[in-house]
Formats: sequence, C-alpha cells, structure tokens
Amino acid sequence: MSRAVDGSKRKNHRKKILKLAKGYWGRRHSNYKTAKDAVAKALSYAYRDRRDRKSDFRRLWIIRINAAARPLGLSYSRLVDGLSKAGITINRKALSNLAIEDAAAFSAIVERAKVALEA
Repeated sequence: MSRAVDGSKRKNHRKKILKLAKGYWGRRHSNYKTAKDAVAKALSYAYRDRRDRKSDFRRLWIIRINAAARPLGLSYSRLVDGLSKAGITINRKALSNLAIEDAAAFSAIVERAKVALEA
C-alpha cells in the first residue's frame, strides 16, 4: 500500500497547526516542521501558566493586604492570625478588595483582629 502524502487528513492537520502558529516570528508561522514544535511548546506553557495564574493572584492579594494593614499597625501574618482567632473567615481576594475599595470596613476588620490578638 502506498503512503498518503497529500491526503485531506494530512492537509487539514497541517493547516490546523499553521493556524495555531499564526503571528509567530520567522519560519515558525509558515514552515510546518518548526511550527509544530513552536505550537507544542506554546500549548504546554499555556497549560502550565493557567495554573500559575492562581498563585500569582494570591501573591498579589497578599501584597495588597499587607500594604493596607501595616499603616493600621499590623503585618499581614499578624492580621491573618488575628482573623482566625476572632473567628472571621474571609478569603484573600475579598479582603484585598475591601482594602482597596472600602478602607473603613477594612480598618474595622483590622481592629477586630487586634482585639482578638490581645485577648
């Protein structure tokens, strides 16, 4: 049996890879052999970074909370300890948004944490 070189399945697969490589630099967008490697690498980076994005945002929220809590007299770690002792369960995203958008509510939460730490 002869080997298919220009069949529709092969063409469609190559077209799909080259479509994914659109906008790549040099031969990577037009040459199938190099585009295939570039697309495989790009897809693996995309998969990895979708997971990394979650930790990046958590890191950002922690930085924001710490920056807002320090002028009120608490570090981030002491604040989180105080919140747990006060029985306040609030996630970092919500706490960060409070620190940015509603400073009065954030300072009230910090005061509750301070009271729990002293007790």
